[in-house]
Amino acid sequence: MGICNGKPIQRSKESRSQVSAETDETSEVGLNKSFGFSRHFSTHYEIDGQVGRGDLGYTCSAKGKKGSLKGQEVAVKVIHKAKLTNALMVEDVSREVKIMRALTGHKNLVQFYDAFEDDENVYIVMEQKIIERGCKYAEDDAKHVMVQILSVVAYCHLQGVVHRDLKPEHFLFSTKDETSPLKAVGVGFSAYVKPDERLNDIVGSSLHVAPEVLHRAYGTESDMWMVGVMTYVLLSGSRPFWAPTEYELFRAVLKTEPSFEEAPWPSLSPDVVDFVKRLLHKDYRKRLTAAQALCHPWLVGSHEVKIPCDMIIYKLVKVYVMSTSLRKSALAALAKTLTIQQLAHLREQFTLLEPSKDGYISMQNFKTAILKSSTNAMKDSGVLDYVHMISCLQYKKLDFEEFSTREEGNLKHTDCEWICELRLGSSSVPMHAVLQDWIRQSDGKLSFLGFVRLLHGASSQTLQKA
Repeated sequence: MGICNGKPIQRSKESRSQVSAETDETSEVGLNKSFGFSRHFSTHYEIDGQVGRGDLGYTCSAKGKKGSLKGQEVAVKVIHKAKLTNALMVEDVSREVKIMRALTGHKNLVQFYDAFEDDENVYIVMEQKIIERGCKYAEDDAKHVMVQILSVVAYCHLQGVVHRDLKPEHFLFSTKDETSPLKAVGVGFSAYVKPDERLNDIVGSSLHVAPEVLHRAYGTESDMWMVGVMTYVLLSGSRPFWAPTEYELFRAVLKTEPSFEEAPWPSLSPDVVDFVKRLLHKDYRKRLTAAQALCHPWLVGSHEVKIPCDMIIYKLVKVYVMSTSLRKSALAALAKTLTIQQLAHLREQFTLLEPSKDGYISMQNFKTAILKSSTNAMKDSGVLDYVHMISCLQYKKLDFEEFSTREEGNLKHTDCEWICELRLGSSSVPMHAVLQDWIRQSDGKLSFLGFVRLLHGASSQTLQKA
């Protein structure tokens, strides 16, 4: 899309891909740089010329000499083995090829063809480099672009892959035609991440980095922040966060909010402003997932993309099933505040789980639905193991009302029931003091303070700190 690059973030010593200052020739002694790829690159392809250069090598155009790609133009990423000076860098290259091989086939992801190697280089052969376009879009045109970006991001996240370097330069068009599909490239920073795992190495572009990445505890939600930055740039032509130095830029990302008061934002629809704000929420837990973003009012009705399963649903169901009956009651009360948009997303996800004719799903439905979209990446990332664990949870069947968190009674319990449910028996805090604050004396129901504490999983341990 032709927007100027943000410079890469300086990696920390913990970063998997960093070549540390201590690295010298002796560190490569015994380092295995053999990947097991075919060594017949020159038999299959003829290099035409270099088209770009990176830290570890360069990219060139080439033409197939035999087989199904004979005569076809392809792009080849050449990585110099001499630049791979530690085991972590070798692992990075191996993982990049593994992820590209597993994910190839999505229409909005650059197609991977093969990988080769010789004593000096690794050759990653993929779809020919594609076309860049201008940096600012009208709102309707931006919708078309964002739907394609979200489609491939949702696909990657479902497989347990976080891209970690989403930016306009990594989304290019196949042809100059106005209806040309968008293709995601640049998966070199991608990593596997389990649904309940947080990564800690800092990678990507400083202009697109999410707050939680700077805090060294992030998952797929960091990609959605980058999607928010891209949307802001595509619509306004400017960046949501900017500062003359990297330190000041990171401080702005952590402390300031993007402006929606200057042109063109006042002239754009309220829906698109809400869309961008929800993606640029500093609390990653409140940020839209890719599947949720595709269901946002700004995009609803403007695409026919099939909404994929959303892993956030699996995580929430796990929390719900493993909660106490009292906490289920509190969550049910909270579910009554869900918006039409949120309910629409839940209904879409419930349908993907293929409920029975009488409208119920079992824990096994969660696994069956995921297996339909499974790739090797889903297995390598640990997503399949996570889903299998959920499918084995012992719980009754769910209808849509309970799926969106059911209403259970009116939250009225006896004092003994409160103590039992809240696991307060071993607390050094006097029971009457807790119940006085948490329970309304007039009717025995949970007070607002008790409701909030309950949702946050308060226990006797946390009470002692309160």
